[in-house]
Amino acid sequence: MRIAILGTGEVARTLLPAFLEAGHDVAVGTRDPAAALARNPSFGAPVTTFAEAVRGADLAVNAISGPACVAALTPLADALAGKVLMDVSSPFDFSREDEIVLDPVNTDSLGERLQRALPGTRVVKTFNTLAAEVMTAPGIAGGDHSVFLSGDDASAKAQVGGLLRESGWSDVIDLGGIGTARATEMMLPMWMTLYRTLGTHRFGFKIVR
Repeated sequence: MRIAILGTGEVARTLLPAFLEAGHDVAVGTRDPAAALARNPSFGAPVTTFAEAVRGADLAVNAISGPACVAALTPLADALAGKVLMDVSSPFDFSREDEIVLDPVNTDSLGERLQRALPGTRVVKTFNTLAAEVMTAPGIAGGDHSVFLSGDDASAKAQVGGLLRESGWSDVIDLGGIGTARATEMMLPMWMTLYRTLGTHRFGFKIVR
């Protein structure tokens, strides 16, 4: 599969080697490829603009910071039309330094905002209840735990679910339409509280049933 990872932060740098190891053809998209390569000259995959990365991709991954991702991706609506967008973003309001604040929250989600901004794209929310390191190595968090999918298109969720299983996930829970992204995004205050309490990000949520 041809995958475009949009963003160059920790999530992108974690997903890239896992996708390459699984045999996928990966390109990295960013606003300023030259600046990204100056910071990290050894990405291990082509680093291009967002538009160039998306052009040849079957699936794109939104690994852009939550507060910036809708504005960054909206101009790509035509390029992303018909494609799957795997959205791993988090709606943290980073301007509130000592508080855990989400925006949007409760009556909306980043997943839904992206779906509205990209009506021709099949958005699938996933991985947003996990630290980047755990996304591609669930075993490092110890034991069996759960990962979630939200999206309106069943075939898109099946495609993303396949990528998750390649990364070692066995308990993949389909929550339903993209509106259910509100639920997983609102798990983030609990995630942050646990991180501060446990002193580690190597954990996950397990749904026992």
